[in-house]
Amino acid sequence: MTTTFITGANKSLGFETARRLVEAGHTVLIGARDSERGRTAAQSLGARFVRIDVTDDASVQAAAADIAAHEGKIDVLVNNAGVLGPVGPVEEYTAADMGAVLDVNVLGIVRVTHAFLPLLRKSSNAVIVNVSSGMGSFAMTQDPTRIESQYALPLYAASKAAVTMLTTQYARELKDVKVNAADPGQTATDFTGGLGHSVAEGATSIVTLATIGPDGPTGQFIDRSGNLPW
Repeated sequence: MTTTFITGANKSLGFETARRLVEAGHTVLIGARDSERGRTAAQSLGARFVRIDVTDDASVQAAAADIAAHEGKIDVLVNNAGVLGPVGPVEEYTAADMGAVLDVNVLGIVRVTHAFLPLLRKSSNAVIVNVSSGMGSFAMTQDPTRIESQYALPLYAASKAAVTMLTTQYARELKDVKVNAADPGQTATDFTGGLGHSVAEGATSIVTLATIGPDGPTGQFIDRSGNLPW
């Protein structure tokens, strides 16, 4: 039985990923900051709720300890929790704004990965999926044929560029864990104001990477169609 922990899984892409993986036979652990929403989401899917705030070291350590006590290990870690950050005139962005986005989108991945590596290393097929974005790709944001080139989201885009590079560097260092990044694409969530394809379509790349076998890829950046340019 594959045990999968997903951060930010009480709604949108995280919830749909959890639903699909439960359907695929995974034991799914729903990670969320809001206890009420997290428990409701987990109960609706037949999953287990584990409270986690990816910006808080103590909360992350407590979540890892909870899973160590109950499941003993995980096979798949999906770092899905993320924030969009402020959207508006660039001259209004502050260092504090950037810090808040990085704290969730990038430092959150580092915190969770650090805390959960001992649990992953008990698996015979350890997998990490980092949810990134085409908005973090130089090639895609500069290509006029791509939807990513139509938006200016400096804080979010910079954080997702960091997520993708962090993914490739972790993949290089962690020889016993497969580490990949997924781009859901423009998905109709609260991030996009309902614009884009369905959440089911958006979750496909995440689910694909969460279900790779022992001979699966590492250090890759994909969407539902395949590998992406950087």
